[in-house]
Amino acid sequence: MNDTPELGIGIGWRPEIAGTVEELSGIDWVEAVAENICPGHLPDSLVRLRERGVTVVPHGVSLGLGGADRPDGRRLADLAARAEALGSPLVTEHIAFVRAGGPLTGSPALEAGHLLPVPRTRDALRVLCENIRIAQDSLPVPLAVENIAALISWPGEEMSEGQFLAELVERTGVRLLIDVANLHTNHVNRGEDPATALDELPVEAIAYVHVAGGTERDGVWHDTHAHPVTRPVLDVLAELRSRVAPPGVLLERDDDFPPAPELAGELAVIRETIEVAASAPRRSRIAATTAGRPAEDGRPDGAGPARERLALRETALLSALVAGTPAPEGFDSRRLNVQSRALAAKRAGVVAKVAPELPEILGSGFRPAFLAYAADRPLHDGYRRDALDFAAHLLAEGRPDDSAARRRLSLWWKDRAGARPPRRATRLVRAARAALVGR
Repeated sequence: MNDTPELGIGIGWRPEIAGTVEELSGIDWVEAVAENICPGHLPDSLVRLRERGVTVVPHGVSLGLGGADRPDGRRLADLAARAEALGSPLVTEHIAFVRAGGPLTGSPALEAGHLLPVPRTRDALRVLCENIRIAQDSLPVPLAVENIAALISWPGEEMSEGQFLAELVERTGVRLLIDVANLHTNHVNRGEDPATALDELPVEAIAYVHVAGGTERDGVWHDTHAHPVTRPVLDVLAELRSRVAPPGVLLERDDDFPPAPELAGELAVIRETIEVAASAPRRSRIAATTAGRPAEDGRPDGAGPARERLALRETALLSALVAGTPAPEGFDSRRLNVQSRALAAKRAGVVAKVAPELPEILGSGFRPAFLAYAADRPLHDGYRRDALDFAAHLLAEGRPDDSAARRRLSLWWKDRAGARPPRRATRLVRAARAALVGR
């Protein structure tokens, strides 16, 4: 992996802190969420950073490489276009699934609106390898994939995280984006030792490293990217640096952005952690094993049956999380409830940002009303559609109770949907017709 570019110290570029990022000293590179970038209309801030020689790496969040379906060609083309527009040396994505259901299961398609963990099984590895090969063939630059944080564990897993990543690298040659905050999250939530994971994974495949903050509530670590980086996360970074000098290290922050001096202070602590760990005795690592690799992995169609099995498992889990169906056998129902509430809360937060008029109109009633709505109504067709559907649901129920607020909500919905909001009587007629048809 000696062709991996040397990136240095970087920070996640977000529109809310674009000016601050430009002013921070010692920034060698930035990472931008790929889906928020339009290749034909790059943000002025990114253009200026590129003109100064700052490398920009697009970081995708929607491919769902760990899902049972093959990667969507349009999404791959979009990611490739962003890499070319930014002149990036590589692109990154996640080892996660973000949607399930559909033709493979004969069930409705479901969207998570979040990165969910794949089971560390032979089936999931086989599917992931084929999906990554498809992505690699479609992208103009190398791909690196990121380990994710998880609140839940899959029953019947066959490999540790380090073993899973080691086999993935051997079979595909993909690079790794190692998030040390996610290793810490999995330590708290799933009892997995970060040092063991670092010993088992191929550190020479690391393209760069993420460092981010989070918070612990009721024994569960939430990888928020909205809190300062904690000492345990920095300790994992030091563990990693004692094994290898990563080509790049990046501070992630996605919300509740602090003043520029605080960001600069966090970057300084990250630099210091790396420097101190670099002077410590180098740790040896355990050679990862790839024994027992299925022979059919090399065949182009080798993942077919595995896709079907994985599709059923991921659909059952996602349905329990977003549609209120029973928890699949073997899962910790308490942890599933925590994850389900976290998904709904994130969904409410994104809808509030996409449609800020809704919390303005509904006031303090927005969040409880949306969480009640989302309890058995999965996300589909994106957050803007979600906001419209939520508003239509309230209006059909004759809500909000305040007539002035209801008129404002009706006008908002009509202005964006281009139609009259459904009334309660219309909704009841539609429900009755659906029931008759279903008999």
